[in-house]
Amino acid sequence: MRVIVIGAGLGGLALANGLRGTGMDVAVYERDASPVIRRQGYRLHLGDVGIDALASVLAPERWAAFVAAAHPPKPRFVRFDPALRVLEEHDFGGRHLSVDRQELRDTLLADVERLVTYGRRLTAFQVEAGQVAACFDDGTTTTGDVLVGADGVNSAVRRQYLPHARVVGTGLTQLYGKIQRESAEDLDHVFSAVTGPRHRVVGIALTRDYATFSFSARTEDLPPEPHLLRSLVAETTHGWHPRIRRMLTEWHDVFPLELRTSVPITPWDTTRVTLLGDAAHAMSPAAGAGANLALRDAASLAAALASGRPLIPELRWYEREMIDSGFAAVRASADNGARVLGQDPLPG
Repeated sequence: MRVIVIGAGLGGLALANGLRGTGMDVAVYERDASPVIRRQGYRLHLGDVGIDALASVLAPERWAAFVAAAHPPKPRFVRFDPALRVLEEHDFGGRHLSVDRQELRDTLLADVERLVTYGRRLTAFQVEAGQVAACFDDGTTTTGDVLVGADGVNSAVRRQYLPHARVVGTGLTQLYGKIQRESAEDLDHVFSAVTGPRHRVVGIALTRDYATFSFSARTEDLPPEPHLLRSLVAETTHGWHPRIRRMLTEWHDVFPLELRTSVPITPWDTTRVTLLGDAAHAMSPAAGAGANLALRDAASLAAALASGRPLIPELRWYEREMIDSGFAAVRASADNGARVLGQDPLPG
């Protein structure tokens, strides 16, 4: 069997790792020119779902090295007011790792790098005679038995395959950046949120080497000129706790990202084309679930493809699980985002 994977993000690389050694011919095509060309964020949270999935697809020695270098935060979410008084606290239990996104991607790439071709943007695909042909913007075509859209929130595969599926704005923009780890040592939780008026929120989370410091607000409340964003954050947090103000002076490598979400849809007919991760069920970061579900999708799809059983029934089983749990997480993220961040409700 030949599997064509569109997208060399976390999900696509995890799938390639899960199929490594099965005897399948796996080819991964990535539109970016290299794995470090775009900024997508810094720290990622992995819980039980993501940890189990990652452990199942990586080589044992690769997994052991990765987990040994990851940071285990306290399993809590804590929300503060601008004076750093605790407003709510939730203990999650279970296992949690705080990891650097690029380190995770490098780990996933290490054993499958030879399978990845960069600089290939999918323009269309055709399914006929039990095969799928993928066409790219450089005029080349490749053919396989299965095509997997692992190409993220802007998925070209989804646009053609499920043209009725929608991705919409949440009404929020988040500014991502870093601060010194030492500045937030006592805030070593899965996530700490400092919530101010009009849903202006500072988010803090530690990794092994640094802490992430993010600021989210309604998009309409932010200036369109990027060079004015930092000054607006400083004005918005005037009067907040001195620790937050000091953290702002350290804030570096900051970039904005408009937060978007999928709108849940009903299951579709199963074919030789399928999706995983954000290509199917993108969500706001309010539940910390996106990376975990992409890894889980990859592990589940790898198991289905490698089962040796008839292809379409296995893909149908995978898709039913992926759709149910993925869109449940989309709804949970939207609910959390509305309560804490001021996210727009999901369209009906």
